[in-house]
Amino acid sequence: MKNEFSEEDFVPAKQGNKEGIKQQSAIAKFMSMLVHMGLGEPLVKLGTNLFSIAAIVLVIFMARTFYRQGREPLDSADQLQSPEVEAAPLNVPAESSNSVIEGVSRSAQLQTTIPNRPREELSAYVVQDGDTVFGIAEKFGLKPETILWGNYNTLLDDPHSLKPGQELIILPVDGVYWEWLGGIPFGEWARFYGVNPADVIEYPGNHLDTTAIGDYENANIKTGTWLIIPGGKRDFVSWSAPLGVTRENPASARVLGAGACDPVSGGAVGYGSFIYPTNKHYLSGFNWSPQTNHNGLDFAGNTGEAVYASDAGVIVYAGWNDYGYGNMIMVDHGNGFQTLYAHLSALNVGCGQSVGQGEVIGAVGSTGRSSGSHLHFEIMAGVKVNPWDYLPPP
Repeated sequence: MKNEFSEEDFVPAKQGNKEGIKQQSAIAKFMSMLVHMGLGEPLVKLGTNLFSIAAIVLVIFMARTFYRQGREPLDSADQLQSPEVEAAPLNVPAESSNSVIEGVSRSAQLQTTIPNRPREELSAYVVQDGDTVFGIAEKFGLKPETILWGNYNTLLDDPHSLKPGQELIILPVDGVYWEWLGGIPFGEWARFYGVNPADVIEYPGNHLDTTAIGDYENANIKTGTWLIIPGGKRDFVSWSAPLGVTRENPASARVLGAGACDPVSGGAVGYGSFIYPTNKHYLSGFNWSPQTNHNGLDFAGNTGEAVYASDAGVIVYAGWNDYGYGNMIMVDHGNGFQTLYAHLSALNVGCGQSVGQGEVIGAVGSTGRSSGSHLHFEIMAGVKVNPWDYLPPP
């Protein structure tokens, strides 16, 4: 069989092969020259690094292309009509990224604060050094008179009776604590303190069985029961000197103790103006405070310091007082005014004696119900008045 291909057919191929061989030979010579020059190994490393970089770039390119294709929206024809909203990522609102959601931020609370509930029961308090009726009342959110009205048997309505170590009854609310002794309709008893019988009977702190009380006006309550009278008020039991102790009738003070005097005729008459009864013109104890039954001023002074007659007059009481004043002097000024000086350590005058304004009549002390040396000073003019209204500026 004759061969269909002639030698000429192979000429171009032969020529191409020769050119390729020449190119390969030139490359081989170039590489050989580089090897002889000592650059073979660095070229191999360079080639390896270039290949690695190219491979990394190719992987990144392919990954970005794939991710971009995954985020492209579906064609409208391929989208599903659904009322469901695609779930938003954590901490990202489902609304447009340009919208702002107003709200109240809340932080975690490790502790829960329970609001204070009103007390309904009595509590006890032991008097400490430096305590006053006002200070104790403030501690418990009460009025100062409530401290006295809840502790008559201990304080006798006298704020000077307060002593360290005493145990006081602290009412849960402002009002009075008093014993029901019967003898009158309960409704009348309650109204004496300014409240209705229901205010007392239905107060939870009294623990009364309302079903057993019967008629509130004639309540069936056991005599001797101590009751909290929320909102109640009462007059203070007088522990101070009576009013109207004059030179003509000093016997009205006999109930106060051995210092009462006999009637006096004549004697010095005051000017109607007053001076300070002590060298110090400031207080070291109670101020004028009718709401705590303290109807005078407690001027500062050390034991033995002079006490002066605030105005001229006649001595109508000089001696011991049985109701807490200790050694006491009263001066009748003959013009409707009387002055009182209490807790004295010494008396320099006696009954019926006339004294001039500024004359030394006694010495500062701490006798009677007193928590320390001072002068308790009162001015009376038919009623007990605020001495600050009659004394000159300090």
